[in-house]
Amino acid sequence: MSPRTSRSPAHASAHHLRDSRVWRGLARGGFAVNGLLHILIGFIALGLIAPGGGGGDADPSGALQGLASTPSGGILIWVVALGLAALGLWLIVDGILDRPADDTAKHVGIAVAKGLTYLALAATAVRIALGGSSSSSGDAQSATATLLQAPAGVILVVIAGLVVLAIGVYFIAKGIKRDFLDDITTPRGTVGRVVTALGIGGYIAKGIALLALGVLVISAAVASDSARSTGLDGALRSLLELPFGAAVLFVVALGLIAYGVYCVARARYARLD
Repeated sequence: MSPRTSRSPAHASAHHLRDSRVWRGLARGGFAVNGLLHILIGFIALGLIAPGGGGGDADPSGALQGLASTPSGGILIWVVALGLAALGLWLIVDGILDRPADDTAKHVGIAVAKGLTYLALAATAVRIALGGSSSSSGDAQSATATLLQAPAGVILVVIAGLVVLAIGVYFIAKGIKRDFLDDITTPRGTVGRVVTALGIGGYIAKGIALLALGVLVISAAVASDSARSTGLDGALRSLLELPFGAAVLFVVALGLIAYGVYCVARARYARLD
């Protein structure tokens, strides 16, 4: 039996699974719950502007813990975990199956990175659902400390910070160029204009938040101090230190909410072909 023949059944099964109505429905649910998390992060970030700094962490862990504390949190958190896991797996499988003839490695690498990000969020949701705790800030500090202790650790952390900066620039460019419209079937009329506006503002805001995060990571490397790497919550709080910081954070927080609403819309209009 040739290698190609031996791979054919698995390849066909992967295509069948990816194209199944159930899995696509779960993947769309993943976009929706990802949107919900960003909406919650945005509202928590707005609370940081208030005297006393508000409550909760403005990051995925803080949003998940906020969901878990609601009356229906026990059910909601499992729904979120399922949706994020399904979306992560769908992105990985789709990226591998629909890889282009040229630049295959880049396409698959990006798809796998996105998928693993959602799977990591799903794992965090499961941990919280089982009664555990999670801190994005603590995880970021721990990961940074581990890297700093490795040979050439400072260089590794700087590279990690530069990667985060590059992703931030990518999000901003995607919002400005409206490239996110390639991911959805844009509805017509007023709805389409609203979805487009949400996407523009949302992608730019998330990009700004990631730029702030990247700066904190690089700062931790330069100072050899993992405590400076405080995750998304710390990045958003750092915006308050800028001139007119409260206004900047207010705009970014509204943008994160807009991004969340866009993701909810993407659940309906995403191109999953």
